[in-house]
Amino acid sequence: MSTGAPAPSDRNSLTIGPDGPILLHDVHFLEQMAHFNREKVPERQPHAKGSGAFGVFETTEDVSAYTMAALFQKGVRTDMLARFSTVAGEAGSPDTWRDVRGFSLKFYTDEGNYDLVGNNTPIFFVRDPMKFPHFIRSQKRLPDSGLRDNHMQWDFWTNNPETAHQVTYLMGVRGLPRTWRHMNGYGSHTYMWVNKTGDKFWVKYHFHTRQGMQFFTNEEASAMAGSDADYHRRDLFEAISKGDFPVWDMSVQIMPYAEAKTYRINPFDLTKTWSHKDYPLIRVGTMTLNRNPENFFAEIEQAAFSPGNTVPGIGLSPDKMLLGRAFAYNDAQRNRIGTNFHQLPVNKPKVPVNTYMFDGQMTYDHSGSAPVYATNSGGRAWADETGPVADGWEADGEMVRSAYSLRPEDDDFTQPGILVREVFNDAERQSLVDQVAGSLLGGVRSPVLERAFDYWKSIDAEIGKRIEQKVRAGAGDKPAEGMGEG
Repeated sequence: MSTGAPAPSDRNSLTIGPDGPILLHDVHFLEQMAHFNREKVPERQPHAKGSGAFGVFETTEDVSAYTMAALFQKGVRTDMLARFSTVAGEAGSPDTWRDVRGFSLKFYTDEGNYDLVGNNTPIFFVRDPMKFPHFIRSQKRLPDSGLRDNHMQWDFWTNNPETAHQVTYLMGVRGLPRTWRHMNGYGSHTYMWVNKTGDKFWVKYHFHTRQGMQFFTNEEASAMAGSDADYHRRDLFEAISKGDFPVWDMSVQIMPYAEAKTYRINPFDLTKTWSHKDYPLIRVGTMTLNRNPENFFAEIEQAAFSPGNTVPGIGLSPDKMLLGRAFAYNDAQRNRIGTNFHQLPVNKPKVPVNTYMFDGQMTYDHSGSAPVYATNSGGRAWADETGPVADGWEADGEMVRSAYSLRPEDDDFTQPGILVREVFNDAERQSLVDQVAGSLLGGVRSPVLERAFDYWKSIDAEIGKRIEQKVRAGAGDKPAEGMGEG
């Protein structure tokens, strides 16, 4: 029993005779059922379907000129956890559906936990967190039928042209990674690094798979969804079980602090990438996943990540989405798995914790009889930093509700157009046309349909024309379910 006492029986409840009623004082049975009724926690709203593994990050290069973070000092090895997921699908959905993949990392550093929460794409659909819940709802289900709906997805996307860059990634081959091991990962947001002398830098994280990028076709992904809905989860677990440990090389783009003010795009806009010609990749180290979870619920389902969890030498940036998520992620976990989710073993730092957050449901770690307030005369330490902060930035101007101020190349269609014309090859462009046309033929109606044609013509006139012709002719492939199927 949960009390430590021997269980009287895990097979038979206590009854009056073999055919009689169950007795209320069969405490073990009642406890088992009461716990069973509460066995599951609410699934994550986005990123519900996923899995992960433990491993190690090794810093192999000297980047101390940019950050004093302990985990990014050359030669340091840091235990870590990675969780991969889909954004829109529920916990029971096939993990090979076309969707953006979450790429969440937790580093158990000597200075506390550092969480890096990103995706398998370097950008995202929206740039302001006010739009985030609306975006997620548009990718979920209709309120009446409870079904996924292409029209609803395209209605949101075409009403918010900032989605164009991410939608182009999603509708291209990158929208269907063959496995989690064969996809890249990105921090996506812009973060701050600070070195020992207080110099500040803006940084973008890139994780390139050593296994090589591989993708499913629509047909392969649909067949796999029908034959093995947990294919990605199974692939990662089995690869690690047989010692085929996946590895990613981590690099960063570094932008000098002052250059953010004059760069031709807003470097904090999550819908944009930085040019590699302007800011080339700088190698940092390697991430290796080498240990499967022993218990999925305890170590993966209860794993809690937040981009607000930083360590000295790493800070946030004026990225609006990042700032919104820095609050929302931890708050979601308080609602999902409890006030003291940070005390669970998978989330607990490996360094001692002295916090003035106390009590609440399921308190396990506590401070004994030490004072529970600061300042105090009982000898318990408290923080008292004053003045400018090392990882802060300057801001001025009146309070406004507005998009980022525009710069020379800050429109929504330039970068996805470059992706289509300069990154995709002819076969990938044709695949994009087929995928988008199939999705639009899957129930998208006027005026959203016409708006979708204009959306793609704004990205690339020729691609938009081909998409419209294919849809008008009714010659699209079997309608795709937007972010739901291959």
